[in-house]
Amino acid sequence: QVQLVESGGDSVQAGGSLTLSCAASGFTITSENYCMCWFRQVPGHERERVACVGTRKGGLYYADSVKGRFSIWQDNTLNTLVLQMNSLKPEDTAMYSCAATGIWRLGAACPSGTSGAYTWGQGTQVTVSS
Repeated sequence: QVQLVESGGDSVQAGGSLTLSCAASGFTITSENYCMCWFRQVPGHERERVACVGTRKGGLYYADSVKGRFSIWQDNTLNTLVLQMNSLKPEDTAMYSCAATGIWRLGAACPSGTSGAYTWGQGTQVTVSS
């Protein structure tokens, strides 16, 4: 059974940094190519895709709003997806969720959050104060 457990959310001041982790179980992220992404959502707003990576190749994506500030990578030894967030802004405040697809075509773009292709974690709250 695939499970994704996020951690690392916190309250920080603008300009600060946070590192979010998504521990995957039930599958090995490098055994095949999977899309793994971070999404965020503010109550009353649509879910936003923040960053994605294909675990073996391709799929790298960053939302324009986070380019140059956020970095996504995978820690293969820990079977974990990581999101490093720097220069945080109040508008980054949201519930951040990790998501993973099933086996995904090498090099293909990762799907949108409405595709139904993802398994989701429970989320971790990030709050950035001005």
